Amino acid sequence: MENDTKAEITPENISKAEEYKVQANECFKRQEFLKAIELYSKAIELNASVPVYYGNRSFAYLKTECFGYALDDATKAIELDKSYIKGYYRRAAAHMSLGRFKEALKNFEYVTKARPNDPDAKSKYTECNKIVKKIAFEKAISVEETKRSVAESINLDAMTIEDEYKGPELEDGKVTLKFMKELMETYKNQGKLHRKYAYKILLDIKEYLMALPSLIEVPIGDNDKFTVCGDIHGQFYDLMNIFELNGLPSEDNPYLFNGDFVDRGAFSVECIFTLFGFKLLFPNHFFMARGNHESATMNQMYGFDGEVKAKYTTQMAELFTEVYNWLPLAHCLNNKVLVMHGGLFSKDDVTLEDIKKIDRNRQPPEEGPMCELLWSDPQPQNGRAPSKRGVGCQFGPDVTENFLKLNKLEYIIRSHEVKSDGYEIAHDGKCITVFSAPNYCDTMGNKGAFITLKGKDMKPVFTTYDAVPHPNEKPMAYANPILRLIG
Repeated sequence: MENDTKAEITPENISKAEEYKVQANECFKRQEFLKAIELYSKAIELNASVPVYYGNRSFAYLKTECFGYALDDATKAIELDKSYIKGYYRRAAAHMSLGRFKEALKNFEYVTKARPNDPDAKSKYTECNKIVKKIAFEKAISVEETKRSVAESINLDAMTIEDEYKGPELEDGKVTLKFMKELMETYKNQGKLHRKYAYKILLDIKEYLMALPSLIEVPIGDNDKFTVCGDIHGQFYDLMNIFELNGLPSEDNPYLFNGDFVDRGAFSVECIFTLFGFKLLFPNHFFMARGNHESATMNQMYGFDGEVKAKYTTQMAELFTEVYNWLPLAHCLNNKVLVMHGGLFSKDDVTLEDIKKIDRNRQPPEEGPMCELLWSDPQPQNGRAPSKRGVGCQFGPDVTENFLKLNKLEYIIRSHEVKSDGYEIAHDGKCITVFSAPNYCDTMGNKGAFITLKGKDMKPVFTTYDAVPHPNEKPMAYANPILRLIG
């Protein structure tokens, strides 16, 4: 977090700080979270002794997914006032958002002891305790038995297609363009793909992905167009709008989707089957990279796990976890541009060869190159800093420059962060962010964007667009109930 410079505490500063807090609260109510953070920070500069300023800024950081900063602020609020209950709630929420459930539970436990008769505190403690026990139970089971792959336990022959099923059908077990067009129409009309076909797609995609390296090299012809999209986050109708604006994927219209296909948005199942379908149809012209949300912990918290269980089965949710473990971590376009979901590394000597060799078939670790590819963010100043998210690192223009020189590259493209225009060019044009989910979570008011480039010069061209209407299914509809309790 940026250092909070402290002013002398005078009556005038105390009064001005309160004014900033009131303005910040108004911004927060209007969901202008970045502006709220700015104003809370001004209040803290003038009077750094008020726990509420830190507690409120912590909540705003949570809303902008800066979980590391949220954690720091909540802790600071508690240091200033041990009895500041909201501080413990905020700290628990930050831990929960990072999948650190035991640490969250300790904070909820403190609140229940401080307020034994508070039903709200009790319900949060109970929900969190359930998650901790469930994780411990699952760990114990997996130690007791050698885990058999979910894919191996699926019997497609035992699944019958009912006569009344009117949706798209695979032809000889294969995805065709006709199937994909029918699938997208079915989804637009809020229909559902038959579970037998859904399972078949997942089994086929897993088998395909398992044969790939962790870094994919993508050649692009001089006059060929190539499109890079950022986070989609379950916003199916906005995904359809991208295809409307830029054409359906084909061998002449290749795409790379750069992670975070699911979670938050309530149409994640529709997004992932559409993307996986195109991957099977055009394996050499449609590319998908893993994001930090293609992981079990994130899926359990932010809705994908709940959505798959609601629309299909628990078994399918487990199979998705297996499939996601095999998604590539990065793509190198024409030996000139590296594309990854998060960003660069905490060490200076990482090469493309190192990325290619990463053993990716696992849940993302808490540190190291695989974690950083999925979680890191750029920062404007040189050097590195601890991540505002609490995972990965922040890297400056010098880090980007050194990495590009070492690997003989021109620039990097990454996603992972909401940008008001849908994209941002940083680090002297060497680090580009692209985010493709407009009006993220129906609240952020941002545009979406995608990048097109031609092989001959690899110059990025940006297309931006607004959100399109979608059925009345709220984002986070399938999220873990405890997130709704905290928020």
